[in-house]
Amino acid sequence: MVVAIGFVVFAGGSGDEEQKAAAPAQAPKGQAGQERQGPVTLIGDGSTSDSGAQPGRLKPERLAPGQTPPQFIVFSWDGAGEDDKRLFSHFRQVAKESKAKMTLFLSGVYILPEAKKAKYHPPHKPIGASDIGYLEDDHLRMTIEQLGAAWNEGHEIGTHFNGHFCGPTGGGSWSADDWRSEVEQAKSFVKNWKTNTGWTDLPALPFDYDKELIGGRAPCLEGQKALLDAAPSLGFRYDASSPGGRQVWPTKVNGVWDLPLQQIPLPGRKFEVLSMDYNVMFNQSRTVKGDPAKFKEWEEQAYASYMAGYERAYTGNRAPLMIGNHFEGWNGGIYMKAVERTMRTACVRPDTKCVTFHDLVDWLDAQDPAVLAKLRTYDIGAKPDWATVASSGSQGVAIRDRY
Repeated sequence: MVVAIGFVVFAGGSGDEEQKAAAPAQAPKGQAGQERQGPVTLIGDGSTSDSGAQPGRLKPERLAPGQTPPQFIVFSWDGAGEDDKRLFSHFRQVAKESKAKMTLFLSGVYILPEAKKAKYHPPHKPIGASDIGYLEDDHLRMTIEQLGAAWNEGHEIGTHFNGHFCGPTGGGSWSADDWRSEVEQAKSFVKNWKTNTGWTDLPALPFDYDKELIGGRAPCLEGQKALLDAAPSLGFRYDASSPGGRQVWPTKVNGVWDLPLQQIPLPGRKFEVLSMDYNVMFNQSRTVKGDPAKFKEWEEQAYASYMAGYERAYTGNRAPLMIGNHFEGWNGGIYMKAVERTMRTACVRPDTKCVTFHDLVDWLDAQDPAVLAKLRTYDIGAKPDWATVASSGSQGVAIRDRY
């Protein structure tokens, strides 16, 4: 098996200390375009706000004795910028129609104008450097609009950090302090986009990013050890940067949930592939501009791969399935078609919940630790007797105090 980790390039310093503003802001739009009710408090320069509890969140419940756990799927997106392909907005609609929630891992430089790139001080790189560049201003504006709308629909805004540096001098060589700097800068770009852009005609993002940001995915899945050292001090509750995880129930590392991309079957091949569009593509064509005559075959294989990972868990140990994506057009957009088909097929199946990483860790933290330990004993292909899994210590109590 060839494992390759990649990224998408879209066309295309810390801000002031955050302070709560005294004046209330206009309530942001809700899921159906209706005005949300309740007070909204602007934060800092008005780039973000506290608009209360997020709509559309899963309310986690502790497994009752004998209850089969749901089949969780997390669809996540690295970079999370909107450009002329309009895939961010498209998948918001797909998710709505599929009753799915998603995690958007925002690259901080996608919300910083290129004209202000001197505000970014990447670890051990020149000021303003970025291996994914910066969004054009109209795309940056579109991205801000999509982020607010997505959050109001129950989707999570995580982080893909900033300049997407990989290889010997990238994230794999960074210290815990380097990762802390990356996160603080990413948060600053979100919290100060109005100051950095000069735009006053867009509403505040409807979330407080200091509270919203509880996890991320490192570029190229590199540097997780040092990142996990930094994670508790950053308020992270999970990290999704580990490559090549098996389809088993997750564990915590350094007090943080380790939620890896996973090895899943690649039908027609003798090896498994990482559950990310880039890796499926690399094991098919090794280029984003492959032979068009093979696009249909590759799309079917990609869809079959995602569904094979789903079916293996759904009919087996019910371990959560994590699928990673980019808003990309590789090989004619076939991977976007494959993941859309997967979302529309799997998310509406009985006992299946397509959730954010935030929702997943809330559910995991609500469970009896003894039950989670039992779930971890079931390997790939196991057929548990669910009547015995949650039979001790679990009272079926709904956990709703976080909402």
